[in-house]
Amino acid sequence: MKMKILNLLVAAVCLLLVGCEYDNYEAPKSMLTGRVVYEGSPLAVRNNGPKFELWQDGFPLRSKIDVFFDQDGSFSASLFDGEYKLVRMGDSPWLHQATDTIVVQVKGNTTIDVPVTPYFTITNETCQSSGSSITAQFTVNKIVPTANIELVRLYIGGSILTDQVRHELRVDANVSNILLGQPVTLVGELPDNLKNLDFVFARVGVKSTVSSEYIYTQVQKIALK
Repeated sequence: MKMKILNLLVAAVCLLLVGCEYDNYEAPKSMLTGRVVYEGSPLAVRNNGPKFELWQDGFPLRSKIDVFFDQDGSFSASLFDGEYKLVRMGDSPWLHQATDTIVVQVKGNTTIDVPVTPYFTITNETCQSSGSSITAQFTVNKIVPTANIELVRLYIGGSILTDQVRHELRVDANVSNILLGQPVTLVGELPDNLKNLDFVFARVGVKSTVSSEYIYTQVQKIALK
């Protein structure tokens, strides 16, 4: 009986020491920040949609760190100093290649740009209100020669987080009528729940046939009154 009590006491002390050991671990103090870019310019995406993975070798519990992009193409991650492998993931609105891993040295606060090759880009975008309608003009450009357009859409919402998942109004373009490199116009009639707002948010997205994610324009805030 005494031996059983002693074993229980030893086990309790061990658990206490392990707990203290975990409590004594320092939190990561370095911040890795950056943007996903094409030719030096940030690419707008769906908030918490596309992501990349960070891996750090040399640790017993080697596991990935998922890092998601904000809608303006920026990202941040709190890390320990060291060398990381950054893996650009597939099913993103940019070309996935076999050599999609880059090495990142984190020492203190570190800033990097992550270059990618989008299937398409959208340029020369403007959004204007007239009465109860929003008119968007833009140009779709093909970057990957073998890419094909599946969808081009105008999204309008009452929140700055407006995209394929979150929106109050969606207007689809007739893809067969889109001429690459030429101006495209889409007009959206505001629903009743948006008409009485002081402003709305709008952006355009283009999706290739080989990805579930869109490349977007940056969100525009449009005054209605």
